[in-house]
Order: sequence, then structure tokens, then C-alpha cells
Amino acid sequence: MIEQFAKNVDAGLSKAEKTLPSKYFYDKNGDELFVEIMKMPEYYLTRCEMEIFTTQTDELIASFQAHKNDYFELIELGAGDGSKTRTLLEALSKKDYQFDYLPVDISQNALDQLQQSLQRHLPQVSVVPKHGDYFDMLGSVKDSHHPKIVLFLGSNIGNMTDPEASEFLYQLGANLSKGDKLLLGTDLIKPADVVLPAYNDDSGITSSFNINLLHRMNAELGATFDPDGFVHAPEYNENEGIAKSYLLSNKVQSVEIAATGKTYNFQAGEKIHTEISRKYDDQVLAKILAKTDFSISAKFTDKKNYFADYLLNRN
Repeated sequence: MIEQFAKNVDAGLSKAEKTLPSKYFYDKNGDELFVEIMKMPEYYLTRCEMEIFTTQTDELIASFQAHKNDYFELIELGAGDGSKTRTLLEALSKKDYQFDYLPVDISQNALDQLQQSLQRHLPQVSVVPKHGDYFDMLGSVKDSHHPKIVLFLGSNIGNMTDPEASEFLYQLGANLSKGDKLLLGTDLIKPADVVLPAYNDDSGITSSFNINLLHRMNAELGATFDPDGFVHAPEYNENEGIAKSYLLSNKVQSVEIAATGKTYNFQAGEKIHTEISRKYDDQVLAKILAKTDFSISAKFTDKKNYFADYLLNRN
């Protein structure tokens, strides 16, 4: 894990336009900060998707077209704290559906917390945690021939470029069987005055979340980042429908990283791109799905039409 972390960091910081992979946000402190982000008044995404899950639970379950007597696997990629999924798990359990819940997450801490929470609140649900990068976990999905319903929520797909999203969904489809389902959470395209505060809250939690990546590299890779030497700098292009997060160097500085054996130089005002957050509409998603094995079979939105969960069918 550390070797791969170091390799990814070196590759990103060696580019002319420096980058760091967003998946490394999520250590223990990063997990806790993201839970705080989801509670922020500015961060509408979680509330809107939670609204869908709590007010349209029966409709969501009906869209799965699962039969109560037929066992299936409910696989959640990037499960996090599973707060939205719990509503679904409880409803499926009450309706006597036969299934195992397989949460997949890169954070072992998040999986441990989720499993403990479900054991307390829904002990009747069978939970089979899967630790790892969900890109790496796709192959293991193929081993089982049971029907599968995959959850990819929270607009996590938005952390990919459109070509990456298309390739990811193609590879996911290749590991599923005809008739399997994917529930895809997507943040919809909206004006900047709604979107940008979600990535730049007044309390500075998102800033701490972004800068935590520097603390993690210092702790795990032996880096010499000065966290005060960088500031959180989000941007949103309303025409593109794409939000981006950066760490901006506020001075000329050099950083050594023991794990890579290299020194990285930064100019004042130079940016490290840490995250993309793509926003969607039907047309954007249709283009992404064009070269995959998925088709849209249902769409669920919140009252404000800020967020959508698309039910995709594996053709």
C-alpha cells in the first residue's frame, strides 16, 4: 500500500501540472473530516441523496426487479459510513429479501466502523466487507454467479473524467452479468452559487480535508510538506459542469519525500490538482454510457432536482 501510495504521489508531483490522487484523502482523519463535510449546510449532495433513499425507498427496491425468493448480492463501491444504504438495507430486510451486503472501501477504518454500526442496528443483515480500491475489487465480483445489484452512490463517479468514467463503467459491466443492476448516484449540473460553497464551506472543513492529504504524506511517506504553505483553492466551471479542488502553494518552496527519494519544487501560486467533481445531466450520462453495456432504466431525483440516482441495467 505504501509503495503504491509513493509511486502515485511521485507520478503526480513529477508532472508539469502537478496532481495527487483523491483516493488518498481517506485515512482515519480524512474519513472523520468527510463525515463532517457531509453534515455541512453547504454540502447538499448527501442530504439530497438521503432524501431520495428515505422518501422513495419502495420505488428504488421495485426498480431492482429482484424476487424475494432469489438470493442476490448487494455490492456497494466506496461504502463509507453507509448512512444512506442503511435505510435500503432495513427495508430489504423487512420485506424478507434474501441477500448479502458487500461494502467495498479503500479505508479499513471506514469498513470497521460500518460493520460495527450495522451489527448494532441491523444484526439480521449479512455483511461481507471487502477492503480495497474498488478498481482492484472489480475482478472479485466476477467470481460469483449470483444476481448482483451494485451501488455507486454519492456522485463518486464524478471524481473521474468522462473518459475515465466511461472506461470504469465498461469494466464494471464486463464483470457483471446480463440483467444485473447498477444504482449510480450523480450530482446534477447547477449554478455556481449552489455548487461552489459545497467545496469551500465557511467553517473551513473542506480546506482541512484537502490539506489533510499533506499531513498524510508527511506521516506515511516521510514528506516535509509545510501544511501552512498551501491553501485550499476550489474552482467550478458552470458551462462544463465540473468542480475542481487544488492545493495552492503560497510561496516558493521545496518538499522532500523519503519514500520516493526525491525533492519536489513549487513556485508561489503553483497548484496541485487533488480532485475533480463532475456534474451531470441526462445528455452527459448518455455520452458516458454510449460505449458501455449499461442503459438507463429509471431515474430518481430529490425535490429540488439537485441530485439523481440513475438505475442502470446491464444489457
